[in-house]
Amino acid sequence: MRIGAVFPQTEFGDDPAAMRDYAQAIEALGYTHILLYDHVLGASTATRPNWSGPYTSDTPFHEVFVLLAYLAGLTRTLELVTGVLVLPQRQTSLVAKQAAELDLLSGGRLRLGVGVGWNEVEYEALGENFRNRGARSEEQIALLRELWTKPVVTFAGRYHQIDNAGIKPLPVQRPIPVWIGGYAEQTLRRVATIGDGWFPWFAPDERARVQLEQLHRMAHEAGRAPESIGIEPQLNLSRVPEAEWARYAAEWRNLGATHLCVGTMGKGFTSPDQHISALQRVASELGIQRSA
Repeated sequence: MRIGAVFPQTEFGDDPAAMRDYAQAIEALGYTHILLYDHVLGASTATRPNWSGPYTSDTPFHEVFVLLAYLAGLTRTLELVTGVLVLPQRQTSLVAKQAAELDLLSGGRLRLGVGVGWNEVEYEALGENFRNRGARSEEQIALLRELWTKPVVTFAGRYHQIDNAGIKPLPVQRPIPVWIGGYAEQTLRRVATIGDGWFPWFAPDERARVQLEQLHRMAHEAGRAPESIGIEPQLNLSRVPEAEWARYAAEWRNLGATHLCVGTMGKGFTSPDQHISALQRVASELGIQRSA
């Protein structure tokens, strides 16, 4: 099981040197990848007193492609993961171009995690339709793979039209792996039919077991081997006590997780060094081997 770290977007601040030190520290500790959450805009609660979303206009989010490109140049082996990019609020061909360039510059280290999001305010601000985001995301994934694997593409879909055009240069990985986040039944079906992997967002409990069984059944129905679909849950330190870290990771491994990502947000840390120290303790507890 490959173990990575969630970059603490909302608590890290704006110091580029601290971001560099964080990425290089987790790479040295033996973490295999760094995962970034994504939002472009946050809604202000000043005019939305009943706002219930987890993030607002006061929540900092660094732009994922730009930050990952910066970190790619400062690391050697870390896989660069979006977890997840809100795909349907973006132009598909532009995402294809940005992702291809990042994969090329990093030597094939990008894994593109995508989801449909929840923030209608963000969709409206970006000029995209919130209501049909699920259906559009499926066509987007198909088009991304065409653009990443062919020098010239002709594509006639419900939402996209391309007439003999391409995004040269192509990425190193052809295609770049596309993982999908979410837990609705339609999301599971999307993972089972077109996803390279899945980001489940819950504990390794009965619910996880049931959803994994459902995913495997759907994959069989789609003619796919369930073991070909990666699984990456999170170990969130604000929810799982230190005494249970090893058990939590072992239970996910027993359920078939191929990856695990460690999140340090929500612990009340006030400095980047505190996030790194927590990841040092996790690495020791889980037996992560330092990189050479």
